[in-house]
Amino acid sequence: MKLAAVSVVALPALVSAHGLRDVHHARQASAPAGSASPPASTGTATGTPATAATGAATGAPAAATDTLTFTLASTNPTAIPLSDIVSNAPSQATVAATTTFTGGTVPTYLPNAPPLPNAAALVPSNYPPLDKVPPTDSPEVQQWIKEVQNSGIEIPNIQPTVAGGCPANPEAAADTSRCWWTCGGCTADGDIEQCPDKLTWGLTYDDGPALYTGDLLHYLDSVNLKATFFVVGSRAISYPALLQEEYMAQHQIAVHTWSHPSMTTLTNEQIIAEFGWSKKIIKDVLGVTPTYWRPPYGDVDNRVRAIAKAMGLQTSIWTRISPEATFDTGDFDIAGGLTTSTQVLNNWESIMGNATTIDHGFIVLEHDLFQQTVDIATGYILPEALAHQPPFKIEPIVSCLNKPMADAYIETNDNKSNPIGSAPATGSAGGAQATGSGNSSGAAADGKNGAMGIAAPSSVGAIALALVSGVVALFL
Repeated sequence: MKLAAVSVVALPALVSAHGLRDVHHARQASAPAGSASPPASTGTATGTPATAATGAATGAPAAATDTLTFTLASTNPTAIPLSDIVSNAPSQATVAATTTFTGGTVPTYLPNAPPLPNAAALVPSNYPPLDKVPPTDSPEVQQWIKEVQNSGIEIPNIQPTVAGGCPANPEAAADTSRCWWTCGGCTADGDIEQCPDKLTWGLTYDDGPALYTGDLLHYLDSVNLKATFFVVGSRAISYPALLQEEYMAQHQIAVHTWSHPSMTTLTNEQIIAEFGWSKKIIKDVLGVTPTYWRPPYGDVDNRVRAIAKAMGLQTSIWTRISPEATFDTGDFDIAGGLTTSTQVLNNWESIMGNATTIDHGFIVLEHDLFQQTVDIATGYILPEALAHQPPFKIEPIVSCLNKPMADAYIETNDNKSNPIGSAPATGSAGGAQATGSGNSSGAAADGKNGAMGIAAPSSVGAIALALVSGVVALFL
């Protein structure tokens, strides 16, 4: 009960940060009805937010249609009606972890995996405040900074951005040496945006574990699917039993930072703290340390990439087919009233159409934070994908890269097919030179963390929903 109460308070801060998400990346552009052709690029990165087929990505409600542009091939017989998957939907009963694992349990599916720690022994006061960028003066962060300095990986001398994405940072957006994925989709060597094999879907869910993750796990188990869960550290400490259930069910666990900030707005020391604490809590709950991470909002540049690499983390984003269009279902925006469940399914249909025309596999952005995102996934998106012809091969990112699950964690990775440098297997950071880095004092410059603490007006509905859903769930 105590942890659940803490998590309810924490959710709105994450929702608030997500209120700015459309400034950072456009949704998948919808293909014409009945067409499987990918949309043509209509321009290059200019520092202006991209325009998706559903409306300008400015944070204002999208011009969504309430009519499906295609016929569903399959749905879950127990699916919530689309008309009920809305921002003000009544809270449903939640599914807690169905199996509680005792400390010392060994995940037999994963060779050489250490036994599970005793999650009940976690002491929340030993970790930073939830949903806030961690302080950089703690002994843990200071140790991680030293490890970063000693790694030999050079951190580019790139100044942090300010909150507001591309429009607020025109010089940064135009600087090709920065390779800022947010503005134009620049990728660097090692970035994961797609699966190599055609019709292979790297299935991912962000921002959990949360109140309705149990429903998603139940469905995935019923259809024998495995996914990659990009875990927010503040959620991991709030729902350790669900995190253990994900891991023991053979899903891949990966890092999604501690507090879900726009990473390019942070100082080097703050980035280290975000990575270090999220790696630590995952290791403290599971006994293993992830080797993959996903930047919140896809907000990553060469400075953030270098620090991630130094700390043993490989950058994983999602598929982008033009500077304007990414494989984003837009599911997160249902809870805030920015889109409809019908529009999300139309986005998904466009993604499927484009996925059949590209010569490689794909990765889609979805979330397990809200009941709406889980309802649309389990009731419609996943059944539709399973019925697709030709069939999709659906698997976690590490598997879609044709690597063993052991490569997903420092403790089990043999460093052969997935070299990760010399990052220690203790949940601490693994090293990069912080010298010469932008704003490396450890103190946030004015405006650097605005995305975390500022609720865009359009996110107010989602904040209220998170509060109501969480409070109700405490008594279910």
